[in-house]
Amino acid sequence: MQVEITQDFINDIRNNIADANDRALSNLFDEMHHADIAEILEELNFENALYIIKLLDTEKTSDILTELDEDTREKILQSLSSEEIAKEIDELQSDDAADIIGELPEEQKEEVISQIEDVEHAKDIVDLLRYDEDTAGGLMGKELIKVNENWTNLRCVREMRRQAENFDKVHTIYVVDDNEVLKGRLSLKSLLTTSTKTPVKEVYNQKVTFVKVDENDEDVAKIMQKYDLFVVPVVDEMNRLVGQITIDDVVDVIREEADKDYQMAAGITEDVEADDTILQLTKARLPWLVLGLFGGLGAAYIMGGFEEALEKHKILFFFTPLIAAMAGNVGVQSSAIIVQGLANNNLRGSLWNRLFKEVGLSLANGIILALLVLGYGLIQGFDMTVNYVIACSLVIVIIIAALIGTFVPIVLDKKGIDPALATGPFITTSNDIFGILIYFMIAKVMLGF
Repeated sequence: MQVEITQDFINDIRNNIADANDRALSNLFDEMHHADIAEILEELNFENALYIIKLLDTEKTSDILTELDEDTREKILQSLSSEEIAKEIDELQSDDAADIIGELPEEQKEEVISQIEDVEHAKDIVDLLRYDEDTAGGLMGKELIKVNENWTNLRCVREMRRQAENFDKVHTIYVVDDNEVLKGRLSLKSLLTTSTKTPVKEVYNQKVTFVKVDENDEDVAKIMQKYDLFVVPVVDEMNRLVGQITIDDVVDVIREEADKDYQMAAGITEDVEADDTILQLTKARLPWLVLGLFGGLGAAYIMGGFEEALEKHKILFFFTPLIAAMAGNVGVQSSAIIVQGLANNNLRGSLWNRLFKEVGLSLANGIILALLVLGYGLIQGFDMTVNYVIACSLVIVIIIAALIGTFVPIVLDKKGIDPALATGPFITTSNDIFGILIYFMIAKVMLGF
């Protein structure tokens, strides 16, 4: 059941908690989706959120925990005993369970794992904890259906029924050999339209896209996006089937990467949120602000070296913000397109072709903008030489800024550095400095000072 979470709705929940009206609360949350409940808990204070968690059964609360913000979940887990956490873990799929246990202190991890009733589930979680969280192994779950290529269709169906007893969803049927090596996948249609005595090896599809267990999570996301996969099997170094990754896990990776790139482009060096402490937010924002400060001081220093020109041609001073702004804006536009192309893995062709294309584009834009500036200068009655200085500077600055915005993220990507670093303050500051320098150098040549 979908609910509209309004302030009045939240106030009603608070009142029911204050009155200890557990029956009303249980009835309210009984048919509600766990994602909606998690959203409600985020609106409540910690004591009220914990009250609801302890009121509801573990089948419901285990799913709620996976939807909560990490900080909220951490506080709730700290208020639960190891036995209570183990009961929650028992209800979760292995990948979600491993994620939650991975957030616990080291001494509590063993305590919680030892109290999980399902021994096989506990083994799966321990296995998953071995992998780095930003790899395919850290993303995958152990719940899957697999059949042996030597089985008949009849035995295949029996084994599938047994394996699927505790699974909420069956995404696909994998085929392995006697050594657990992934051979392919079996479609339900093949299973239903062939004789019960037919061996699986005669009907399964050998074409299957898979990822290695140590594959980077971003690469996994790109593979699933490229081939439109909602699930992908994971194999180890010997091509043995060890797990599978579903689309919901990949969506989380894509969202986290997008958030990180957005913050980096805005000049935030760490993963922070709006409700983090002032100290955390300051540490995340200050480095790029310091860079911007030094960039501004550098631009001021360059202008100080052309003091004589500014005395003779004061009008040049009033156009420095225009030159700096256009340089920064063009650089950010170019770098944003390149970073997006790199992220989506659709940036093709040689670097030189890309640079030549960017030069042509920036030249066209520069000429149009320069003509507009010339028109403005004529209307205002500026000296024609000064008009030409501003117009020529604008064209050259736009071309240089576009080249920097194109070249820098590609180079960073080839060096294994996140190209999102090239957007925002980095490009803006560097292009401001280059723009001012080019502007006054052209003015010096054309005005002869």
